[in-house]
Amino acid sequence: MYGAAGAPARSASAPVVRSARRPPPQATGVSFMNNQKQQKPTLSGQRFKTRKRDEKERFDPTQFQDCIIQGLTETGTDLEAVAKFLDASGAKLDYRRYAETLFDILVAGGMLAPGGTLADDMMRTDVCVFAAQEDLETMQAFAQVFNKLIRRYKYLEKGFEDEVKKLLLFLKGFSESERNKLAMLTGVLLANGTLNASILNSLYNENLVKEGVSAAFAVKLFKSWINEKDINAVAASLRKVSMDNRLMELFPANKQSVEHFTKYFTEAGLKELSEYVRNQQTIGARKELQKELQEQMSRGDPFKDIILYVKEEMKKNNIPEPVVIGIVWSSVMSTVEWNKKEELVAEQAIKHLKQYSPLLAAFTTQGQSELTLLLKIQEYCYDNIHFMKAFQKIVVLFYKAEVLSEEPILKWYKDAHVAKGKSVFLEQMKKFVEWLKNAEEESESEAEEGD
Repeated sequence: MYGAAGAPARSASAPVVRSARRPPPQATGVSFMNNQKQQKPTLSGQRFKTRKRDEKERFDPTQFQDCIIQGLTETGTDLEAVAKFLDASGAKLDYRRYAETLFDILVAGGMLAPGGTLADDMMRTDVCVFAAQEDLETMQAFAQVFNKLIRRYKYLEKGFEDEVKKLLLFLKGFSESERNKLAMLTGVLLANGTLNASILNSLYNENLVKEGVSAAFAVKLFKSWINEKDINAVAASLRKVSMDNRLMELFPANKQSVEHFTKYFTEAGLKELSEYVRNQQTIGARKELQKELQEQMSRGDPFKDIILYVKEEMKKNNIPEPVVIGIVWSSVMSTVEWNKKEELVAEQAIKHLKQYSPLLAAFTTQGQSELTLLLKIQEYCYDNIHFMKAFQKIVVLFYKAEVLSEEPILKWYKDAHVAKGKSVFLEQMKKFVEWLKNAEEESESEAEEGD
């Protein structure tokens, strides 16, 4: 069938079929010329600009050095002006990236090559620590420059510590005068807290120690440090980084003795440091003695062997007897687990101390040692409340065992006791002291009659 226009009639059930139409051209980023000859496509998409912070800058310490040295040359030797210049330059220059270069310049006048030498072809400045006068006052002024800079730019703190550690390893590459200035500066910076005492680890470098550089440097350093603070503050800083027992390592192994250290630093004018090290060595020896003593007791070693060992340690480490009796007492009391019941602990203590009386008696040959033992007993009985009623029984036991004698007991009773539990213990001892006095008087009377 055909329609009105002569076209074949469409069946009602037949699907409508439309010829596919080409969609209009979309923007593809590819342009074409309108001439007949087709051109090669060209990209014309959007370009993204790389941000400056995403670009990796070339590491160029030389350019940074030139900027710093030029600024220092303009400021001259006025350290106040230097501090202001450094403060302002931090906003324009990359201190974080070039911290090592910055500190090299401020200390040595230019970038340091390995070993501590300045490169000949590099710029340098005389506005630096090494070119300054060699006196403590000048180094204190330079310390203020570093202090202000690091307080202003806190992130430089770690870089500065690393720089000082490096400089200490380079000491052999510096002149004696440069080493002296660096030592004084380091001492001041340790005193004001800009540096941590852990930087001193660099001084234990084997080559520096062997050639005596470490010890000589330490003399100047500790003099300026103690001048700013005192030996107690210095000791506290050393303890904090576990360096209080390592100072003798400033010398070679064959010279690591208290005698050599004391002689060297005392002659250099540091008597307080010498005394500190001597005391530290004694404290260390005492701790070692107590540890070994407790082990010998726990093993049940014969008293004669223990006494021989202790006397050898006393002689070797110059430990006085009054100190030793305190160590022996503590060791004896720590070898047993005490009963928690007050009525039973006294009996337990007497039994235990009677066994160890010969050992204690070996180290109470001096009146001061006996008095020290009495004070140790008093403090122990006060600090351990179950022993409060046992004090007098222990003293009487030691008197009978000839660990203690009349005179020290009477002196303790009269005026040599301490405040701990004073009233309780004096009351306990009252009758025994009276008995001692009467026995002493009777002995004197018998002696007079015999004459």
